[in-house]
Amino acid sequence: MIDLALLRDEPELVRQSQAARGNAPETVDAAIEADRSRRAALAAFEELRAEQNAFGKQVAKAPKDEKAALVAQAKDLAERVKQAQAASNEAAEVAADALSAIENVVVDGVPAGGEDDFVELRRVGETPTFDFEPRDHLAIGELLGAIDMERGAKVSGARFYFLTGIGARLEIALMNLALDKALGAGFTPMIVPTLVRPEIMQGTGFLGKHADEVYHLDKDDDLYLVGTSEVALAGYHSGEIVDLTRGALRYAGWSTCYRREAGSYGKDTRGIIRVHQFNKLEMFVYTTPEDAEAEHLRLVALQEEMLTALGLSYRVIDVAAGDLGSSAARKYDIEAWVPTQGAFRELTSTSNCTTFQARRLDIRHRPEAVEGAAKTQHVATLNGTLATTRWIVAILETHQQEDGSVRVPEVLRPYLGGLEVLRPLNSDDAAGGAGA
Repeated sequence: MIDLALLRDEPELVRQSQAARGNAPETVDAAIEADRSRRAALAAFEELRAEQNAFGKQVAKAPKDEKAALVAQAKDLAERVKQAQAASNEAAEVAADALSAIENVVVDGVPAGGEDDFVELRRVGETPTFDFEPRDHLAIGELLGAIDMERGAKVSGARFYFLTGIGARLEIALMNLALDKALGAGFTPMIVPTLVRPEIMQGTGFLGKHADEVYHLDKDDDLYLVGTSEVALAGYHSGEIVDLTRGALRYAGWSTCYRREAGSYGKDTRGIIRVHQFNKLEMFVYTTPEDAEAEHLRLVALQEEMLTALGLSYRVIDVAAGDLGSSAARKYDIEAWVPTQGAFRELTSTSNCTTFQARRLDIRHRPEAVEGAAKTQHVATLNGTLATTRWIVAILETHQQEDGSVRVPEVLRPYLGGLEVLRPLNSDDAAGGAGA
């Protein structure tokens, strides 16, 4: 939820943000008017209720011969209070709807526009070249006995898959590498729930315009399957006052994630680039609003260290306002080069959500730890991917060899028992299934 003080005091700033996102600036005027009406209706209700309380005391003290008339007046006043409360509740609902159309105010410098209007900040690493016709990740995965799409579809439907043999080991190795990176950076590891309540999903901003991406268990459960452990990690401290006096709270959540991929039919249907289920290690940070931008850059640096260590060529982009989720004030994507597509494809993203999620989930801190005195303020939240299943695509394609084998990045070898090369199943030295 947007800061109401900002909306009231600096409406032009909010209008500019809405326009940069491609939203109608008039939504700001509608929200201001709805907020004004809500406050007026609430004030009218509270004034009548105070009058009712005072009148009740007057009735209690009145002589018997006056009480009958006063009781009649009290009934009339009670009906007016009831009507005022109903009007206040209705105004609150209208205001909530109007405010929900206001997305987080973007950070100064975020490019305006849509999906294609990002700004490329830098490229790192040499784009791989081959003196043979490179195979795509699925062809390599099938040679290695690492990916089985056919049986995934048989068991669960389109865009599901099995990681088998060395494929399963490779993902676990990748996740453990990321976990060690997170531990070294001071993150607390967590394995999180993948089913969450509606108020948690709503609070993180995933039930807005992208709600069709989310799987919902209705009827008796009314729970949502998460598309990222960001949701559970954001909900972890909901309704709490956290202690940031010793620094930011940093968590690394490992979970399976689920996405409908609604509206993406015909896109990346081959292989494991765009699938309904995948695993991910997600960084999540609670910090002060003043430190949020510095923390954002810190998360990007950790992601870049991972990609560089894996020998991947990548670029960092500043995502345009119109391509941000409703909660993000700024987002950086890191895209790795995928040789057979001749393009950079997103492997990680990291978002600064400022206080937007914390306001919805009521997560606060005390800026000054003076015993019992300091006023609380909402925290800032940030999230960023440190490893996910999709990374296997870039690893297999970048490090492939002509015979279908794949060189294991040196940093992953300790997590694969020292294995240096993944070899096709029909290879003479593919002991135990591509080194599995």
